[in-house]
Amino acid sequence: MKSAEQWIEELQLEPHPEGGYYRQTDLSSETTEKNGKAFPLYTNIYFLLTPESPSHFHQLTSDELWFYHAGNPLTVHSLHTDGTYSSVTLGLKDGQALHYTVPAGTIFGSTVEEGYALVSCTVVPGFDFADFKLFTQADLSAHYPEHEAIIKKLTYDTLPG
Repeated sequence: MKSAEQWIEELQLEPHPEGGYYRQTDLSSETTEKNGKAFPLYTNIYFLLTPESPSHFHQLTSDELWFYHAGNPLTVHSLHTDGTYSSVTLGLKDGQALHYTVPAGTIFGSTVEEGYALVSCTVVPGFDFADFKLFTQADLSAHYPEHEAIIKKLTYDTLPG
């Protein structure tokens, strides 16, 4: 099995603001309109996560489809508008999914317990950093006090950058 460092080098991955490492692989030449703005029909990235570099809680205005490729299981953690929490684990073992769709508007992040996980993420309509919201612990704790443990694990104290 390749190491995280081998994948990062081979796929030319860069650090992502939400955590992990990524590289955009596809950007549709076709566009669609969303909220009065033109977006690519879809975008796709390779995305590699490690225990030290998880995907921190964030929100998109489009659906995001996750496809598992290699490494260890990855868990997608979701905070829903009704205050509930759910998780789905991607991997190759019984009870794990090979893909998962995060609905638009869901606050979500992802973790890997050991090693790394390599996935692809497809956003439909396409990803635009203007529609990407990253959260701090203070942003989420008041709205989801019963989910404090996962919020502490998947939020920054202050936003990077």
